[in-house]
Amino acid sequence: MIKVSLFAEQEREARLDRIGDALSKLAAHVDFAALAAEIDEAAPRPGRERGGRPPFPTELMVRVLVIQQLYNLSDEQMEFQLLDRLSFQRFVGLRQSSQAPDRTTIWTFKERLIKTGASERIFEAVNRQLDRQGYIARGGQMIDASIVPVPRQTLTRDEKEMMIQQDAMPAEWSPPKRRQKDVQARWTKKHGKSDFGYKLSTSVDKRHKLIRRVQVSTASENDTLHFERVLDPGNTSREVCADKGYLWHLGRRAMGRPKLDLGITAEERRELEAIAGSRSFPHGLVRRAQMILWSGEGLTVREVARRTKVTPAAVSNWRKRFREARVPAISAFTMGSTS
Repeated sequence: MIKVSLFAEQEREARLDRIGDALSKLAAHVDFAALAAEIDEAAPRPGRERGGRPPFPTELMVRVLVIQQLYNLSDEQMEFQLLDRLSFQRFVGLRQSSQAPDRTTIWTFKERLIKTGASERIFEAVNRQLDRQGYIARGGQMIDASIVPVPRQTLTRDEKEMMIQQDAMPAEWSPPKRRQKDVQARWTKKHGKSDFGYKLSTSVDKRHKLIRRVQVSTASENDTLHFERVLDPGNTSREVCADKGYLWHLGRRAMGRPKLDLGITAEERRELEAIAGSRSFPHGLVRRAQMILWSGEGLTVREVARRTKVTPAAVSNWRKRFREARVPAISAFTMGSTS
């Protein structure tokens, strides 16, 4: 038999607290009122000149967006969950309210933030709160970029030229068509695969695994530009974990010259480059010289193996031989010898 209680609502909330409600812990550590104040300063609330229903408080809408991002919910799903889910209602502050933000209200609030460029202010405010709570960026940082695909556009040649060259929509497009077309997304090619959309780069501190910096652009923008923008100088450690492509393209400009862990001298480099560029030396010798040169430029063993079409073990073996006996180790003769 199901037990009926006049205090069922309170009993469920008490049980949620005993089990451990992650949203309650989040509310205890984040000052959402301060975040709302930052937003109202960066993106002022719309006026009431036209009348209509007053907007929901900014703090409430910030909490709604937090839940939406945490659980990856669409605007429609978010509307339903606010009406149905106890923990969401409690976190947002709607337990005693007969109203809840609908999908249009949620979309309008996000558009308000986007149009005024308030997202960076919000992110900075969150990081300041994290620092005050003791979550200082430390232990180094991990940086990576990912492609965010969007639906591919079906356009005529003239429409493409106008959108790319003039960064504008054709005048003959109707309002509904304009809303369906993404004129900012661009094409890019990565690992032989073409993608259409945007590029998202993040910097995460290694100690707490919290995102510290974010950069979003069209997919065609170079990764290295993102690297410079998300690199966090406030991290207590100088250690940076990033894709090898960052090191290869940035060179001295951002991270300094890649470390020559093999200690190749200028004279050795000249010898190796002469061997690597020769058409008369045996192919195996040329390939070994290329291995050492690429290793000296900071490429990983796996990348050198891919370029020279050998196994990683072979690359490691020749790197070891070079460290022990230098250039003569990769050949039975040295430059200038005829034997």
